[in-house]
Amino acid sequence: MSDLDGTRKFVVLLVEDSNVDARLTRAALEENHFNVELHHAIDGREGIAFLRREAPAYAAAPRPDMILLDLNMPRMNGREFLAAMKTEPGLADIPVVVLTTSDVEQDVVASYQLGAAGFVTKPVDLDQFIEAVRYLGDYWFNLVRIPRG
Repeated sequence: MSDLDGTRKFVVLLVEDSNVDARLTRAALEENHFNVELHHAIDGREGIAFLRREAPAYAAAPRPDMILLDLNMPRMNGREFLAAMKTEPGLADIPVVVLTTSDVEQDVVASYQLGAAGFVTKPVDLDQFIEAVRYLGDYWFNLVRIPRG
């Protein structure tokens, strides 16, 4: 996914029910100076609507280069979201990184079985969270190459 000339922003969809965590993630991306266009969906249902470009709210939604996904959300949780999106041919190739407070092994295994590209447990310390986002961003935005729509 490396964009060596830095001219194009990476489109990231954050599927996260906590507005506090969403603001923290946005701040951590900005603090690390990543060239990211961040979109926020409050749960899995809204995330699927965004990906499907459902009108009217998401008719002009861009295709994300990657998705950051919380697991524990109302209406449609992260596991249900992963299962739904990974079965759709036009969406299945978008990498999904689970970014959650869970450190339960069962959640890690289930996430990878459902097609997650990574699993990161959110540190509770602000400085550690910013550093975790830096590592995540360095990998996804600077090192690897992924399909871009």
